[in-house]
Amino acid sequence: MLKKIIKLSLVIVWMFLIFSFSSDTGKASTKKSDGVIISTVQFFKGRELTAKEKEKYINFLVVPVRKGAHFLVYFILAILIISFLNEFMDINKKCLFLALFLAFLYACSDEIHQLMVAGRSGQVSDVLLDTFSAGCGIICYRLFYKKRREKSK
Repeated sequence: MLKKIIKLSLVIVWMFLIFSFSSDTGKASTKKSDGVIISTVQFFKGRELTAKEKEKYINFLVVPVRKGAHFLVYFILAILIISFLNEFMDINKKCLFLALFLAFLYACSDEIHQLMVAGRSGQVSDVLLDTFSAGCGIICYRLFYKKRREKSK
């Protein structure tokens, strides 16, 4: 019972994390993304960037960083969802599709939520990316689960 509560709590906490990122205004979200890009590049270069370099790296990396963040958070969400579902059902096609459907629904609700946040917009392309990412997470979980079951036999 405790394991089920912990797994459900992890799903809820992760959903809250996604919700909190989506609650950032457009300006705040951009500032976070830009900050991640600048900090990362400066770390690897081992020095402070000039204003011109910052602009160059931000322009070059903003889309991959933002889409990569979408991929990562929904990849993890799907793994948490399917891990929770696995407490109640076998990992079969029905379970896989249920996990994907739940991640898809959350992605839809997330984009609808962003329509109500200043400077943000809901994007169908983000729902598709989030659902694809969730599918990748589910496939990885399934492969790991299958491999673990084979080893235990």
